Amino acid sequence: MAKKGKDVRMKVILECTEAPGTSRYSTTKNRRNTPGRLELRKYNPTLRKHTVHREIK
Repeated sequence: MAKKGKDVRMKVILECTEAPGTSRYSTTKNRRNTPGRLELRKYNPTLRKHTVHREIK
């Protein structure tokens, strides 16, 4: 049976903060546990190093 209302898990896009537009990742987050913007250290292939990626709308 399908759920009614909003899903708890939602898709988000993470974008590099050091060089915007060069690296993007998609992932999911739990809306209840993480109401703020998600920040993760991910690999940026253009810069060839790990950088902070922040959730965008």
